[in-house]
Amino acid sequence: MQSPICVRSEVGPLKKVLLHCPGKELENLMPDYLARQLFDDIPYLVTARQEHDSFADTLRSCGVEVLYMDTLLREAIEAGNAREELTWEYMREANIQAEATERAVSEYLSNLSIEQLISTMARGVRKNDMPVSEKKHLIDYIDENYPFCVDPMPNLYFTRDPFSCMDEGVMISTMANQVRARETLFYKFIFKYHPTYKWVPKFHDRTDVHSIEGGDCLVLSENTLCIGISQRTQPQAIELLANRVLGGKTGFTKVIAIDIPKSRAFMHLDTVMTMVDRDKFVVHPNILKVLRCFTLTKPDKQIVIVEEKRPVTEVFAEALGCGKVTFIECGGASMIDAAREQWNDGANTLCVAPGEVITYMRNYVTNQILRDNGIKVHEVPSAELSRGRGGPRCMSMPFFRESIH
Repeated sequence: MQSPICVRSEVGPLKKVLLHCPGKELENLMPDYLARQLFDDIPYLVTARQEHDSFADTLRSCGVEVLYMDTLLREAIEAGNAREELTWEYMREANIQAEATERAVSEYLSNLSIEQLISTMARGVRKNDMPVSEKKHLIDYIDENYPFCVDPMPNLYFTRDPFSCMDEGVMISTMANQVRARETLFYKFIFKYHPTYKWVPKFHDRTDVHSIEGGDCLVLSENTLCIGISQRTQPQAIELLANRVLGGKTGFTKVIAIDIPKSRAFMHLDTVMTMVDRDKFVVHPNILKVLRCFTLTKPDKQIVIVEEKRPVTEVFAEALGCGKVTFIECGGASMIDAAREQWNDGANTLCVAPGEVITYMRNYVTNQILRDNGIKVHEVPSAELSRGRGGPRCMSMPFFRESIH
C-alpha cells in the first residue's frame, strides 16, 4: 500500500498540506498569562482568521489541496469510535487538581457533539463555563482566581511543530513545553484511527523522553534529513530519530544536526533558515557566525557522528548534490531590517515549488531580496497571525510533495 505521506524535500511541488484555522483558543489568551502560553501578544481573532483564510486560498491558487486538522480528527474519532479514549487522555493530561472540578469538566465535555468537543478541547474550559460547586477540600480554595479549569491551546495554528512528515512516515513530537504537549494528542489519534492515515509508519512517538519538534526538522533531500538542536529539540532525540530512520527504513542515508542558539528568537531551525529553491536558502544573517554542524550516518548498526569543520554551505551543497548553495540574508545588509523582519519570521517561508514561496507581506525588504534572487513570492497578510511568532512554514505541515525533476 502506497503511503499517503510523501515528503522527500523542502521544495518539491506541494500537493497536500495540513492547516488549523485559529479558533476561540486565541480569545482565551490573557495578558497576565501570555508567557505561560508562549505568546508575546494577543492576536485579534476575526482578523487572524481572515488572514489564515487568505493563506489557505493562496495555497489553493498554487494547486495545493488544503486539509484541516479538526476535520481529520473528527473523521478519526468517528472511524475509531474513540471519543471516550480521547476524552480520557485529554482529561488525564489536563492535570486538574480538584476532583469536583475534574468531574464537572468531564460531564461538560460528555454533552458536546464531536465538533464541539474538538473546538472546546482546543479553546480550553473556563471556570465560568462550569456550575458553581461546593468547596469541600483545601485544593478547592487554591488558585481560585485562575480563570481556567483547563488551559487553552492557542499555538494550535502552528501545525508544523506537533509532528513532522518525512519520507513516507511521520514523527509525532515530544513537545518541550507542557503547555503544548496536549496538541500532539490530536495527531496521535489522527495517525492511530483515521482510515487514510492509520497505516503511516511512525519514527518517533509523543511519549518518547527527549523533546523534538517539527519546526526543527527540514527534509533537505530524499537522502538527507536536517534537524536543529534548539531551545525545543534535544540532541538525544535527534540521535534516537537517526537510529530509526537510517539504515534502510527510509531513503535517508544521513542526518545533519545543526546546533543553534537556545533562545526564543531562534526557537526552531525554521525560524532562522528555510529552503526556497533547489540550491537557495533564506537565513537570518546573525546565525551564520554561530552554527555548529554534525553529520550522523549509520554504516552498520551504530550511529557514527562527525563534527563538520567545513562551512554549512559546503555540507548542504554535498547533501543536495549541487556545486554550491546560496544563503540569502533576511533583511539584507541592514542590521535593523534584519532584526525587525526576523522577529516577524522573514526567514520562515513555505516553498510550494522550486523557486516559489509564500511569505508574510510585512517582510517587504526580505521579499524583495528574494525576488532579486529569482524567487517567485506570494505574500499573505499577517498583522495578527505574526503575533504568535511563527510564519507560513510554521503554520503548515506538508503531507505530499512531488519529486523534484
